[in-house]
Amino acid sequence: MMIRKPIIAGNWKMYKTMGEAIELANGVKRALSDEERLDIVLCPAYTVLGEVSEIIAETNIRLGAQDLFWEAEGAFTGEISPVMLKDVGCSYVIIGHSERRKFFYETNETVNRKVKSALKHKLIPIMCVGEQLEDRDAGRTFKVVEDHLVNGLKGLAKEEAKDVVIAYEPVWAIGTGRNATPAQAQEVHKFIRERLAVLLGNETARSTRIQYGGSVKPENIKEIMQQPDVDGALVGGASLKTDSFVKIIKNGLEGKL
Repeated sequence: MMIRKPIIAGNWKMYKTMGEAIELANGVKRALSDEERLDIVLCPAYTVLGEVSEIIAETNIRLGAQDLFWEAEGAFTGEISPVMLKDVGCSYVIIGHSERRKFFYETNETVNRKVKSALKHKLIPIMCVGEQLEDRDAGRTFKVVEDHLVNGLKGLAKEEAKDVVIAYEPVWAIGTGRNATPAQAQEVHKFIRERLAVLLGNETARSTRIQYGGSVKPENIKEIMQQPDVDGALVGGASLKTDSFVKIIKNGLEGKL
């Protein structure tokens, strides 16, 4: 019997027009709407959240956003609030993705504020942590991951933190031609769980779901999911086609069952 329910989320990033998003969401719905053995989350762009929400309504597929602002409302041109995300049907929100950190100057402080806001408004944060190529090569992996983890969760009580999903992104293994092995993924996931135990206690550490997010494909997901501290995946490019995403779900389940 699985202690932690696996969770696989598709991050559509800045892809899919309205028509394309509707087609993809319907494809995933047809293949996976009755799958209850894991949590499936679709994270499309803001412009299509409403349409995707309607498509997956009354299925076991959940809706997630790719970011949020920490205020409920206000004069913050261009931002999206947690209240708006809840209103359109979101259950999850990705926070602190490596691309947000790299291109939009996301910091541990802003990640922390966003995580707290998401929890306050009953959204489940998928909080991303992970090192760049230069960090991996310099042996700073654990230092960077710990920094992201500790400061991202700063000030959260155990009861609050239990709902946070952690996503480990080895940025050096995304689109670089270098792949993290399942053993390397497990090594960092185990480290994250050990740090969670120190920060928030053993019970929270044991129950927290930790996703892997480094060039996940149908071909590698099964072995990755077989690792004891890997509870799911945050899927990028391979979530943009129905066939590959469905195969990831099915192959990933084989790794856990």
